[in-house]
Amino acid sequence: MLNPRNGLYIFIATVALAIVACQPKEGPLEKAGKAVDNAAENAGDQIEKAGDKIKDAVDDAKK
Repeated sequence: MLNPRNGLYIFIATVALAIVACQPKEGPLEKAGKAVDNAAENAGDQIEKAGDKIKDAVDDAKK
């Protein structure tokens, strides 16, 4: 028998399935873009570390 509660469960399950099924797949350009973003972030981190080392060296030289 179909009562209102079962209808609600069916509706929720249908909506959840539709949301999951409609997620776009990541293409090669998106993967490449993420790789470029990660590389830029890593380069920025390395530059920041180098700047900190230079600052520390200058501070030590002043002493």
